Amino acid sequence: MFVLQIEHPVFDFESWKKAFDSDPVGRERSGVRRYCILRPTDNPKYIMVDLEFDDVQKAEATQTKLRALWGQVEGKIMENARARIVEITESKEY
Repeated sequence: MFVLQIEHPVFDFESWKKAFDSDPVGRERSGVRRYCILRPTDNPKYIMVDLEFDDVQKAEATQTKLRALWGQVEGKIMENARARIVEITESKEY
């Protein structure tokens, strides 16, 4: 399993969430199996998103789509986005 980890500040969470929910990159069509949105408890204007994929090439293609999208929304609903792809090597639930 591969995870595209994204993080960046947002100007207004509700506006960002509305844009996220509109799904401009087609998450399901792009191979996203699951996503998780996180926010630090001490900074509600910062978000982290994990997008899970079965295939690293699909994660890379989605990262490319997101970089193009960020170029259009930088300074409007978010800024300074960072992203990286990691591989889940072990996971255990208790």
